[in-house]
Amino acid sequence: MVLLTMIARIPDGLPLAASMQDDEQVGRKLIEYQNQAKLLFKKLNFQSPKQCTIESVPYYFHYLIERDVCYLVLCEKNFSKRSAFSFLEDIAAEFNKLYGRQVSTVSRPYTLIEFDNYIQKAKKNYIDSRVRRNLNSLNNELQDVQRIMVQNIDDVLQRGTVLSDPMFIISYLDLIYFKNFKL
Repeated sequence: MVLLTMIARIPDGLPLAASMQDDEQVGRKLIEYQNQAKLLFKKLNFQSPKQCTIESVPYYFHYLIERDVCYLVLCEKNFSKRSAFSFLEDIAAEFNKLYGRQVSTVSRPYTLIEFDNYIQKAKKNYIDSRVRRNLNSLNNELQDVQRIMVQNIDDVLQRGTVLSDPMFIISYLDLIYFKNFKL
């Protein structure tokens, strides 16, 4: 699950936008991680990897750098990296489309905080789509199990047929043998 999303400018680490978990208790705990993210933004530069995952027990920071802007999420450890980077790419594309030309002129922190609305929608849609995918996957697995069970029953029934055929052949051969032997 995505707990925190932040966007900052690379040259000076200026936070441009952020979005935190709606839950107040979780939000209070995340302030420490938000401070870690701000320190991370200050350390990132043009030589930093364009995509990276950083462990901050018990969570992971995943970040993506595009066009001098760093998009960062804090996720639970069980949240897949592929999903996190897919989410970041979505956020980056929309942010660049809306604010790409403004980024270099921004002078105050969180000037583009209204982007939080899009982040919240994307997070909700993303979580909803993951739930749908998980349900579809679960349904597919159940159907596979049902097919396996039917196949197993069919195999057993066919084995009975296959076994009865040789028995019929043996009894038929016995009958022929006895007829020929008696003659």
